Amino acid sequence: MTPILEVIDLKKHFPGVKAVDGVSFSIEPGICFGLLGPNGAGKTTTIEIIEGILKPDSGKILYRNEKRGRTFKEEVGIQFQNTELPHYLTVFETLKLYRTLYTRKAKLDWIIEVCHLADILDRDNRKVSGGQKQRLLLAIALTNDPELIILDEPTTGLDPQARRHLWDIVNGIKQSGRTIILTTHYMEEAEILCDNIAIMDYGKIIDQDSPENLLLRYGEGATISIKSDTPEKIVSAVSSDVYTVEDTIEIHTDSLNECIQKLAHAGADLSNMTVRTPNLEDVFLKLTGHTLRS
Repeated sequence: MTPILEVIDLKKHFPGVKAVDGVSFSIEPGICFGLLGPNGAGKTTTIEIIEGILKPDSGKILYRNEKRGRTFKEEVGIQFQNTELPHYLTVFETLKLYRTLYTRKAKLDWIIEVCHLADILDRDNRKVSGGQKQRLLLAIALTNDPELIILDEPTTGLDPQARRHLWDIVNGIKQSGRTIILTTHYMEEAEILCDNIAIMDYGKIIDQDSPENLLLRYGEGATISIKSDTPEKIVSAVSSDVYTVEDTIEIHTDSLNECIQKLAHAGADLSNMTVRTPNLEDVFLKLTGHTLRS
């Protein structure tokens, strides 16, 4: 199957920083492709090059097996991290306004239905909630009926209910046959939405595969989570990978029973200990040594 988008040996250097250092990947049509990485990994620069905001130092980007032409911006939909909506317009007026900017237009009824906007069409843009604004921004990204949609951290700052609502919408868009590129700070979001994930760090792709295959490849052992006022005691007691997340210490171990015995012998309070099998967050930590937001 011919990829809808192919990135080939992409490079972008700034003074003293190799932001994108030989990145290559391809995206099959009709999937949700996740580009993940800690802050400074180079994913935002990569996305901005794909969108045409930045020019690469070298490398190629092919859209439908050809170099991107002038029509690319007409055919791609983009939801940026932050977008200021026009004041004094209603949601419906805003959709109509953005739709006039393109030659190719999606049906308004379809946009309103898929983004669940029917109840707020007459509402002023300044009076919509955070979740409603994100749904409107996603609807704006669909006004030109794009085959490829780029969603740059679309659920950042939303409450869990609004976030899951947006996940349902994204899944609905994917089921219509469109291709989605997603960047996110939520590993659960990536695991639920993405068919294929590329993990970046220091300007390079570390690995790329389906969430299931990444878990099979890197998801051995178990993770112990424990709260402690004396983290030094825990760190010195175990030789496994240890991470501190806020007030919780997370220990990744391939020998669960042995690790628990060492903690007990060191006098650690195990009353609030939890044990879980690996998830995508653990894979990310193992590959990069960072949390997604670090």
